[in-house]
Amino acid sequence: MAWLSSLVNAALEKCAVTTPAQLRATGILSMNCRNLNYISRYNPRHLLPLVDDKLTTKRMAEKAGVEVPKLIAVIEYQSDIRNLKSILAPLQQFVIKPAKGSGGKGILVITGRDGEHFIKASGDSLSFDAISRDVSNILGGLYSLGGKTDLAVIESLIQADPIFNDYSFEGVPDIRVIVFRGFPVMAMMRLATRASDGKANLHQGAVGVGLDIATGHSLRSVQRGQPVRQHPDTGHDFTALKVPHWHKILSLSAACFEMTHLGYLGVDLVLDRNLGPLILELNARPGLAIQIANGQGIEPRLKTIEALRQHDLPIAERVAFSQKHFEALTSES
Repeated sequence: MAWLSSLVNAALEKCAVTTPAQLRATGILSMNCRNLNYISRYNPRHLLPLVDDKLTTKRMAEKAGVEVPKLIAVIEYQSDIRNLKSILAPLQQFVIKPAKGSGGKGILVITGRDGEHFIKASGDSLSFDAISRDVSNILGGLYSLGGKTDLAVIESLIQADPIFNDYSFEGVPDIRVIVFRGFPVMAMMRLATRASDGKANLHQGAVGVGLDIATGHSLRSVQRGQPVRQHPDTGHDFTALKVPHWHKILSLSAACFEMTHLGYLGVDLVLDRNLGPLILELNARPGLAIQIANGQGIEPRLKTIEALRQHDLPIAERVAFSQKHFEALTSES
């Protein structure tokens, strides 16, 4: 697997020259191929607003009976910011995020209070005025797709399952599952670091851990595209990491196909210590870094699903198919 991991890193991070034949050999899905053969083909444009707007996604999930973090409030207009202090007054912990944001930008995670100040997951403190400015920036479209005006969504902070305390710095880890035509095909866990400001965002320095679809066990771990064995802040080895409630996670992910009718979908979940797996958000254009975390390309799995004669199977059968056909043969952390 070492040569494969090296090639995946080189190809996706553009840190070395590779040939088209080498890329095909590893099954790496390129951005152009993803956009043309999967997103354009399987994600009808008129359905994209269902997942591009996190508030719409949340309300759709609630209607479908899918567990999501509790919605506290929505700030819609600049004039609504005058109500922000009263909204936040009783809250010790909360998350503020842009409804139409991408790449984790603009998300503010507050884990506690210190008098008049708010404590971020990283331990830094913010004044109320700083939070107000952040909300104003969200409404102005600073973090939204295309720079369009946006909404600020305030929701409850997930109480992370303590099983991951050694694997994440302050922030709540999340799980990304790629679902193709209702079949979960590849998964990874994203773990917050000091560098990522307590956010589970790979672009900001979080650690990505590839997960075996069959078992939820760790396969390989990377930070900023490079292999790592231990968490940079906690020093804990990723080898023993195994995600609980794995079958339910796969089933919830697969169910998002019926909920959205999008054929190529990234499903982000979190594990709450009291509520178990929750859907955090959905992404109709999931990134390609999951291939780096897993040390292999995703395209062969997508082609396996495309080759099936029947796709409209019950969720349980789709999950069972993926666990049987995409089980990891080796592991590397």
